[in-house]
Amino acid sequence: MRQVSSKTKVADKIFTVATGICAGSPLVFLVTIAAIVVLESIPSIRFMGWHFLTQIQWNFGNMYGAMEKVHGVMAPSGASYGGLVFIVGTLATSVIAIAIAVPISIFTAVILAYQVRGRLRLALSILVELLAGIPSVIFGLWGIVVLAPWMSHRFGPFLAHLGTVIPYLKGPVGTGMGLLTSGIVLALMITPIITATTRDLLQQVPILYREGGLGIGMTTWEVVRLISIPYVKDGLVGAIALGWGRAMGETMAVLMVSGSAMNFLPKNIYSPISTMAATIADQLDSALTDATHMAVHALSELALVLMVLTLLTNLLARWLVTRTGQKRRAGVKA
Repeated sequence: MRQVSSKTKVADKIFTVATGICAGSPLVFLVTIAAIVVLESIPSIRFMGWHFLTQIQWNFGNMYGAMEKVHGVMAPSGASYGGLVFIVGTLATSVIAIAIAVPISIFTAVILAYQVRGRLRLALSILVELLAGIPSVIFGLWGIVVLAPWMSHRFGPFLAHLGTVIPYLKGPVGTGMGLLTSGIVLALMITPIITATTRDLLQQVPILYREGGLGIGMTTWEVVRLISIPYVKDGLVGAIALGWGRAMGETMAVLMVSGSAMNFLPKNIYSPISTMAATIADQLDSALTDATHMAVHALSELALVLMVLTLLTNLLARWLVTRTGQKRRAGVKA
């Protein structure tokens, strides 16, 4: 047996401590950030109560005039903080982005995993990963310069004609900056994430399974639908949850193409909107001028709602994965 020197033992202890610190750091960061957000939100929670989630009026009030005391906390006269508009904007843009991105991502991943080989697969995979690395401000700039005008003059009017069938498509298209444009930009941003993850999952499907399917007369599409997708279903749910979380938390690109709507809910798919993350970034500078800091507390509560929604999304994805696994194990036992 090799003799372990004292120097090696010290190095081993340093390695153990370093890995412990690194492994625990995500939990420490998460708890620290959550604690700060909750503490900063408490005055706003006392000021608005549950009305924060149901009202649409977001008004800093007269920040240079008289202050008033409500429920034990000071706030500018006339101040009202309702987050419903931003909650609806966040969920609506995320749903549109997921609805567009998921089918595109799955089909692209199938092509990359099974239909192309060699240098072409490598080149296309690199392009997908490069797309994931593009800064969000560039997506926002492209959305303003290219997508919004196209939406306003061509695609929007075409969709508006379908309003007789789908009422939510009816109505004035406006400048093109709004809900649909934001959803499309977000879809472009999350598609590479879902595609790359799904491609890696599909490549892990045993080749024996796929060739067995082809051997009994299945088409390529049937092999993908009946063998590969069910095999990677757990991971696919996780990939979609990852994209959903990215869509809800995106800030700069949405801020540039959403139209920054305040105090009204979207009436159709072209309406200007604003998301929680974009509002925090957009309103923070003005909120810091509030002497009572109630505006900052209100933005902190908006951040708290965003954190809770993101957490619930991940928990839902985890529950779906666990439930699917239990069903599969029950089927094997039967």
